[in-house]
Amino acid sequence: MLARFLRDRRGSIAPLFGIAAIPLLGGVGVAVDYSRATATKAAFQAALDSTALMLSKSAANQSAATLQTSANTYFNALFTRASDVKNLTLTTSYSSTGGSKVVLSGTATLPTNFLGVLGYDHLDISASSTATWGNTRLRVALVLDNTGSMAQDSKMTALQTAAHGLLTQLQQAATSPDDVYVSIIPFNKDVNIGSSNYAASWLRWDLWEAVNGKCSISKYGSSQTKCTGNGGTWTPADHSTWNGCLTDRDQNYDTTNDAPAAGSTLYPTEQYSSCPASTMGLSNDWTALSSKIDAMTPVGNTNQAIGLQLGWQSLTQSPFTVPAFDPDYKYSQVIILLTDGLNTQDRWYSNQSSIDARQEKTCANVKAAGVTVYTVQVNTGGDPTSTLLQDCASDKNKFFLLTSSTEIPTTFSQIGTALTQLRLAM
Repeated sequence: MLARFLRDRRGSIAPLFGIAAIPLLGGVGVAVDYSRATATKAAFQAALDSTALMLSKSAANQSAATLQTSANTYFNALFTRASDVKNLTLTTSYSSTGGSKVVLSGTATLPTNFLGVLGYDHLDISASSTATWGNTRLRVALVLDNTGSMAQDSKMTALQTAAHGLLTQLQQAATSPDDVYVSIIPFNKDVNIGSSNYAASWLRWDLWEAVNGKCSISKYGSSQTKCTGNGGTWTPADHSTWNGCLTDRDQNYDTTNDAPAAGSTLYPTEQYSSCPASTMGLSNDWTALSSKIDAMTPVGNTNQAIGLQLGWQSLTQSPFTVPAFDPDYKYSQVIILLTDGLNTQDRWYSNQSSIDARQEKTCANVKAAGVTVYTVQVNTGGDPTSTLLQDCASDKNKFFLLTSSTEIPTTFSQIGTALTQLRLAM
């Protein structure tokens, strides 16, 4: 009988299943606990990310204690699984090195339901989130039409109002003084670099001296050629009497930003009778920039090309002083070119198509160098829409055709908003 019992296999499944059920149920329990942990950590990370973004709006103006309090408030409102965890801690820090940055780190423990039988009564959860913004610094050149036609339809007054508003926007976008620099380049036929620079090495005097001086025979005193051609002796005027105006550089340096070192790269001086307000190189002195805007007056003919070239030069090198780049930041260089008319006169030409051809080359060179170009045509006189300005803009959304001077402040505000968003982008 004993032998039969030992050979009997009926009913053997039940005890085997009972034995196998222990690890099976344990595996299911482990899966359940880890599934809870995964979902909790995902919610934890999402709450940290959202909290970091919320803090970025005001972190620069808060003390460390206030920032930590704000972080706790935001996180507790956003973390949907707070009741599932214990020992939750949250640490917050803010830095303005290399741009603004908020770093959040959090830890918590999640009690287990099944892993306890294996000696794990909780699972650790940790996560961090970083919000970085404002690590793009701006260099903006305002290339502004100061020609005689800007006196019409209150265009100059509207431009000054618009420029003041833009300066305010850019100043407010700066967390530290070096975040935003602006240059101002008023132009008409010429650009005024400032008469106090008459001894600068980047100036060329031959054209100026040929028509500014005295002849030993007074009746032939209008030019060096006329004087010497009639037997007279020509004495050029002292350079200190120069009014500060520059005309276009020799071709093709009139379309590039090569440093003015010698010969054709130098800037020719000219005693233009309608010399515009002087330029101002890159600066973060907002009071001085505002005063420069107020000094602009409408006079003279139109040469957008020289304004654009010197606007580009103001972002890069002499004759302007350019603040050094900080390797911890990215830089965006921008030119805003506003004009109310078509080209009428430069150093060589008095027909639009020839001047446009020079400017077209400059536009292409500027954009190839990575400079963003906005162009604004204030067309209150029924001129054709400028294809040149359309093509010069970095893209179609950066060309603005205005038919009323009242649109200038709105347009500059729109551009200012775009630049501010670029500067503060995450």
